Amino acid sequence: MIEVSLLTGELIFTVLWLLSRGMVWIQKKKIVWKREAFLLLMYINLAVLIRFVFYPFFTVNGQVQPLIIDMRSIQPPRVNLIPLVNILDYDIKREAAINIIGNISMFIPTGIIIPVLYRRLDCFWKVLLAGAGLSFVIEMIQLLFPGSVTDIDDLILNTAGVAVGYGIYKLVHCFRRKA
Repeated sequence: MIEVSLLTGELIFTVLWLLSRGMVWIQKKKIVWKREAFLLLMYINLAVLIRFVFYPFFTVNGQVQPLIIDMRSIQPPRVNLIPLVNILDYDIKREAAINIIGNISMFIPTGIIIPVLYRRLDCFWKVLLAGAGLSFVIEMIQLLFPGSVTDIDDLILNTAGVAVGYGIYKLVHCFRRKA
């Protein structure tokens, strides 16, 4: 059994991020600092997604519980492919609202950052597809971890968050052009 603390998980992600950025800098033989600043926003966005997706919200003695990888007790993946089943399955409406609002709000920054970083992803459908792709990858990675649930509802809500983020991006973009 392997336990990966939040700090270790984020450190691994940070090292991989820096290695990938270093390889780009070496290949291009220059650093474009303005772009790196925008990429830093994506790094922060992804680090926050890692925190909320892979580490439980509850704490024990004030400590976030580690991500547990246990190959000895491989459980069959828990997958929900029927839309709206888990959203409507909560006994407490507050928990349902937290799930819905949390899944949407987690991906709002993604809908803002993608069109800023990638000029070719300049329309609603391209941003929506890229954000849905990111959410899909996260849902597939969750298949590897016991206790995680891969859920079509999460994919739908995350993609809705991307759409909201893109709407915010377009509003800001329109106001900046008028000013």
